[in-house]
Amino acid sequence: MSHHDERTFVMVKPDGVQRGLVGDIVSRFEARGLKLVGAKFMQVDDDLAHDHYGEHEGKPFFEGLVEFITSGPVFAMVWEGADAVRQVRSMVGETDPADSPPGTIRGDYGLDLGHNVIHASAPMEDEDDVPPNEREIGLFFDEEELVDWGLDSAAWIYEEESH
Repeated sequence: MSHHDERTFVMVKPDGVQRGLVGDIVSRFEARGLKLVGAKFMQVDDDLAHDHYGEHEGKPFFEGLVEFITSGPVFAMVWEGADAVRQVRSMVGETDPADSPPGTIRGDYGLDLGHNVIHASAPMEDEDDVPPNEREIGLFFDEEELVDWGLDSAAWIYEEESH
């Protein structure tokens, strides 16, 4: 990983998996020029769901989040690239699909706030916190599950000083 690259966590939620959107979502990130460095098809258990959504514990919608994310399989991924957190978030769209423009994943596939197809790590809010992308990657992946590899097309995606 170059010093300009960062990694971010993305998860196709149970509704996206059930609707057969995994392949299209993966191809969107690949076409953007991001590099897939980890992926797994998995069932989220209650403990992982509580850890993942821990910042929402005590809020009225918390139990619904846990129930939904554990209701079916998900496709968890780690993507790498320059400014990956911000790049991915712009591709995903707003949490509420109604606020997401066409061309974003949620704008194209989501209709409901609770079933919005995809999760992506948020940008860091507080400099003293562990960045959300690093925290979420650590929850879903062990370091040895992530593959460090060279993307041959990087020279065609980034200006020389960017990679």
